Amino acid sequence: MLKVTIAGASGRMGRLLLEQIATAENTKLVGALEHAGSPELGADAGALVGRPWGVRIVSDPIVALRDADVVIDFSNASATAAVVRAAAAASVACVVGTTGLSAEAEEALREAAMKIPVLASPNMSLGVQVLAHALAETLRLLGADWDVEIIETHHRAKRDAPSGTALRLADVVTKARGLTRDDLTHGRHGGAAQRTDKEIGMHAVRGGDVVGDHTVLLAGAGERIELTHKATSRAVFAAGALRAARWLKGRAPGRYSIGDVLGIAG
Repeated sequence: MLKVTIAGASGRMGRLLLEQIATAENTKLVGALEHAGSPELGADAGALVGRPWGVRIVSDPIVALRDADVVIDFSNASATAAVVRAAAAASVACVVGTTGLSAEAEEALREAAMKIPVLASPNMSLGVQVLAHALAETLRLLGADWDVEIIETHHRAKRDAPSGTALRLADVVTKARGLTRDDLTHGRHGGAAQRTDKEIGMHAVRGGDVVGDHTVLLAGAGERIELTHKATSRAVFAAGALRAARWLKGRAPGRYSIGDVLGIAG
């Protein structure tokens, strides 16, 4: 039996996780965490998705994590560091799907990984991880002569740009090409916008209710390849996070990735 606490339980992703847990085998919700000002504090977490379980939403991480094997964090970038530190103190494995993490949160993850197993990914989709794996192999086969442009499209309310997933894909390219994030070109304009040999183009598109589309364009002389992943439902992120939580339970302390869950590099 996997015993799960959700941080950010009343949010959009938290509710999707509640729905996933409601139908998952050998999985039990044991804790639900929200910030101190949440109007949902004290409510039955399951009632948010029409399935009352008797698990109350609380703001105290000690209470929320008391019986958990794993905490899944889809809270807020400003809250993630506190969630991760609480998980480390309680010896509870931690899966983080929150995006736009601060330097403080990244440091909390680094420190926590010395005590507990942690897995943090800006995109919990299994398909995106396969895309990153395919991109690395494609770059290896093509060599350095092909230009690379990354285009991501998200809903109009997304706060961060480029997306964490686009940066993850860019990291695959920089690793393959011996470059750094300093070689990223974020959009182009003006009369001197021609490409250089080393740069990686990054383009963020915002509009409507797009869940998340990511395309890597590889352009050579006379031909091009496009690698694309499109998420049509946020439920895929919840499903991926829950699969990661199952895999993470019982692992040794350390920093893991979705690639580790799938048994592929990256």
